[in-house]
Amino acid sequence: MGTELAVLQKKYRALRDDLNERGRRMWAAAEANSLPRGGVSLVAQATGLSRTTIHAGMRELQQRKGKRLAAGRSRRAGGGRKSLTTHHPDLPKALERLVEPVVRGDPESFLRWTAKSTRKLAAELKRQGYSIGDRKVAELLHQMGYSLQANSKTLEGKQHPDRNAQFEHVHTQVKQFLEQGLPVISVDTKKKELVGNFSNRGQEWQPQGEPQKTLVHDFPDKELGKAIPYGIYDLGRNEGWVSVGIDHDTAEFATDSILAWWKYMGRKTYPKATKLLIMADSGGSNASRSKLWKVGLQHLANLTGLQIQMAHFPPGTSKWNKIEHRMFSFITQNWRARPLVSYQTIIDLIANTRTKTGLKIKAKLTQRTYPTGVEISAAEMAKLNMKPDPFHGEWNYSLLPQ
Repeated sequence: MGTELAVLQKKYRALRDDLNERGRRMWAAAEANSLPRGGVSLVAQATGLSRTTIHAGMRELQQRKGKRLAAGRSRRAGGGRKSLTTHHPDLPKALERLVEPVVRGDPESFLRWTAKSTRKLAAELKRQGYSIGDRKVAELLHQMGYSLQANSKTLEGKQHPDRNAQFEHVHTQVKQFLEQGLPVISVDTKKKELVGNFSNRGQEWQPQGEPQKTLVHDFPDKELGKAIPYGIYDLGRNEGWVSVGIDHDTAEFATDSILAWWKYMGRKTYPKATKLLIMADSGGSNASRSKLWKVGLQHLANLTGLQIQMAHFPPGTSKWNKIEHRMFSFITQNWRARPLVSYQTIIDLIANTRTKTGLKIKAKLTQRTYPTGVEISAAEMAKLNMKPDPFHGEWNYSLLPQ
């Protein structure tokens, strides 16, 4: 037996690299057939092929007459082991739910990553009833657009001690709102853009030797000015709204943009809604410390009749905002290498942004001016019908209609 095993191993090593998958299977089957009882086990031990594979080859040898495979194929159509997701089509969603609360990434490159290890993710999936290892988890994460990143890319400056707790808090609120059919929106200001025949990053197909000609210097055009896109992304509907401003990115402009979304999209989609959850960064026009922002939210609550519930991301984590990954990044891709020669061009490019997941966006130009330096008095703040949350009331609070 030991001599036969050594001979088989020597034969297989000599032929293995010159045979494709089918060739190895058929050779193993032929050798097993030529041996007495126990030949399949012996060949499996010598080659490392499974007994199932060798038996499949033996069946092919018996049925091959008049039933040869098409040229270039190693197995019949539909053959081979089915993927894990075929047996468990809900597996990607289960994995997404595990990493969703702490997804990170660069909004300009569509790259996302997670701090959770594949072993811990695999262990949790096994606890939920899935038979999966950490290598398969890594493969699925890669297919879902995630990437393994170095530690230096997982830090966003000084970290607040309750950063992760806040993300878990926000995640819980989002889940509760969506389960109740209530609107959840992610808001932010996209990078300001100069309007005019200026170069735009990226490449686009053009006839060879005929690139799009743009201005050499990016000096602002005083007549055309700049575009300030403030976006609202509806998590439940995968829909977006962008108000393109022409003046200043202020808190008043931000809340006016949310009001426009509600007027043109949200009110029709959520006619019975009594609450609205807004996720936003801690800085910028929707800063958690901005008094004007809170006054604007009160105005929004009064006009819509909605209880406005705020959830700010901790400082230094702006890239985690859903709108960055699910809307702004695709707008950037849609207008890459295209000069934003006019406001209408910007509106059209935003509105024509589409994704495989069905993202739809509406856009509108806002020509109203928004002065900077507006002061809000303590008396005005005292009039607000604002309710801070017990957990970090500076990040989590509600404005109720007055």
